Amino acid sequence: HASGDAIIPIDVDLQDPIEVIPHLIEKWQDGADMVLAKRSDRSTDGRLKRKTAEWFYKLHNKISNPKIEENVGDFRLMSREMVENIKLLPERNLFMKGVLSWVGGRTDVVEYARAERVAGSTKFNGWKLWNLALEGITSFSTFPLRMWTYIGLLVAGMAFLYGAWMIIDTLAFGNPVRGYPSLLVSILFLGGVQLIGIGVLGEYIGRIYVEVKNRPRYIIKKG
Repeated sequence: HASGDAIIPIDVDLQDPIEVIPHLIEKWQDGADMVLAKRSDRSTDGRLKRKTAEWFYKLHNKISNPKIEENVGDFRLMSREMVENIKLLPERNLFMKGVLSWVGGRTDVVEYARAERVAGSTKFNGWKLWNLALEGITSFSTFPLRMWTYIGLLVAGMAFLYGAWMIIDTLAFGNPVRGYPSLLVSILFLGGVQLIGIGVLGEYIGRIYVEVKNRPRYIIKKG
């Protein structure tokens, strides 16, 4: 509902220093459409939270598009044009970090040091962070659907090679085929083929998922 030429969302606990805001505005006045307030370090977070955040960013940026800037939260400046572009998206479940990267535009970064929390405690526990990570990956990547094709190919390929070796070993060297390995090879091969089938279905489901989101193909910057 904000109506200004530039919008700056910030957490209500004010752990992010408002002294950074003039620097965000300065970058915007220099022509940036999006100015990210990036934490220079995460020393105020616990070790586990730092490591899981690091793993999430690496995984997301490896398998998803667009990439998201590490150690950047909701604290940022957006131009009016960027806000209007975000409003073009009809989808309901919005992973905002991904959406804000997806809309593009000229992006700049201002680094700052976040102070330690002086009162209260975060309500965003580990379970909520886990769900947020899943939402982020599934909102901008179909790799979780596609990976079953690769797993199926690997399993079926290994079973096929082992089965071929068993046949060669029997025909060339006269070693008898034992029942358990041959049964295991059959089960693994058929299981791999089933996983490939699931992966193919996943490809179609992924395409449907992208179409249902109905995101605009292009966003054209105004002159």
